[in-house]
Amino acid sequence: MENEAIDKKFNDIDEKVDFIIELCQTLQAENTELTSKIEVLQSELKEKKEKEGLQNEQQIAVQAKIDRLLSKLDSFSEIL
Repeated sequence: MENEAIDKKFNDIDEKVDFIIELCQTLQAENTELTSKIEVLQSELKEKKEKEGLQNEQQIAVQAKIDRLLSKLDSFSEIL
């Protein structure tokens, strides 16, 4: 009788250990997947920031050209 109780407790512990191992494996897989997603998102964010920087540079260049053209027009209209 006592041996059966001890066997039952060991079986319960064994089941709980199996559950914990399975849970840890699931969490490790999920962690790996999330880490991979983070790396992809960080890469995409870096790319977007670089594109945004290029757009800002282009906007500054366009604005400078517009300002030069307006200045030329002002100079031309003063001559007339």
